[in-house]
Amino acid sequence: MNLQDMTKDEKLRIIQEIVPGKQITMAHIIAGPDEIIYKKLGLDPGVDYARAAIGILTMSPSEVSIIAGDLAIKTANVELGFIDRFSGTLIITGRISEVEAALQAIIKFTGDSLGFTVCEITRT
Repeated sequence: MNLQDMTKDEKLRIIQEIVPGKQITMAHIIAGPDEIIYKKLGLDPGVDYARAAIGILTMSPSEVSIIAGDLAIKTANVELGFIDRFSGTLIITGRISEVEAALQAIIKFTGDSLGFTVCEITRT
């Protein structure tokens, strides 16, 4: 049915479907974030703020966020801020060089060993 042909009383039904691929869709480093960002993310600025950087990844299938979190803490001196195995989000904190090393290790492992499509690491 064409949207232009619908009357006011007819309802449009939209079905959204997520088709998970094997991919890292975002890998970003926030260098020197303001303290308010830590607070809004639910991180403890007293613990994490002095660490100087936040790393954020989103991935699919979402369960790989668990593997990525494990790899991050085994690769570099970072803290896990948040892992969500349902949305595929991982947030880590640490010194800029440590966060970058962890993200690079995750990108390399998922791309090389798991056959994922990966993105470049971006920075602000």
